Amino acid sequence: MDFGLVLQTDPPASEVVGLMRRAERNGFRYGWTFDSAVLWQEPFVIYSQILEHTRKLHVGPMVTNPGTRTWEVTASTFATLNDMYGNRTVCGIGRGDSAMRVAGRKPNTLARLGEAIPVIRDLAEGREAVVDGQPVRLPWVRGGKLPVWMAAYGPKALALAGQKADGFILQLADLYLTEWMVKAVREAAAQAGRDPDALTICVAAPAYLGDDLAHARDQCRWFGGMVGNHVADLVTRYGEHSDMVPEALTAYIKERQGYDYSHHGRAGNPSTDFVPDEIVDRFCLLGPVSAHIEKLEALRGLGVDQFAIYAMHDAREAVIDAYGEHVIPAVG
Repeated sequence: MDFGLVLQTDPPASEVVGLMRRAERNGFRYGWTFDSAVLWQEPFVIYSQILEHTRKLHVGPMVTNPGTRTWEVTASTFATLNDMYGNRTVCGIGRGDSAMRVAGRKPNTLARLGEAIPVIRDLAEGREAVVDGQPVRLPWVRGGKLPVWMAAYGPKALALAGQKADGFILQLADLYLTEWMVKAVREAAAQAGRDPDALTICVAAPAYLGDDLAHARDQCRWFGGMVGNHVADLVTRYGEHSDMVPEALTAYIKERQGYDYSHHGRAGNPSTDFVPDEIVDRFCLLGPVSAHIEKLEALRGLGVDQFAIYAMHDAREAVIDAYGEHVIPAVG
């Protein structure tokens, strides 16, 4: 199993770069960041510095979207980084939650996302693609490689990931939901005539080590609120008791009163009071090292290829170091 680190690009950027270097020293193979231009600093500028100061780390957004940048700009940016640093990027992509909504726009439709995935990949790898009816090619690309991994929760999005993407990003670590969603993605890939086992499966969730579970839950409760924001869209689309979406995913948002993006992805987010301890325990990895290893082995048994740690809490360095010393050698 590979391991990744997910950060927000809060200033100073040097701190983000430093944490990514620390992660690589501890055996992490991927460095991810949020991508929301209003809330945080521009990640692609920072990726250049991360790549310059690491040797093997692969970097990318978790996740970008096809609305805040034109597709040829996204592809050219990835292709430039790959040309400079040797194909060490991956494009995580989704509909765009905070990036679009904070700027006063609606998230992209799945149809638009489905069109963008192959276009961005083809352009970044030097092939011609059609953008807004116009054939486009980046003539300077030589030997480029850009895997595109799609984030999804709902049935139509899961199907799209299986049909179009090179990998699937699941932003929660609940074992039941992971099994259900990985199965849905792989079935969609098989139905589309693709090799379902060729898709990379990445589970991303907060990890917090220690015996003080109350404190760990408080530090990670924000994650249930962030996931709940996506779940609320699913409930609106499919209904509260739809057979298409597991109740294990939707039931906990009944007390949700809204969401304040100024606290998005941060410990102490006041918009997450509705998230019960049970959801934090299910969605995250908490407790002693043994508990982390046990859950990671279970996730690996469900076909998960990478676990990416959301490190938006008060023990970022500690979790990176502990994973490097105890967890990655046991599970990696």
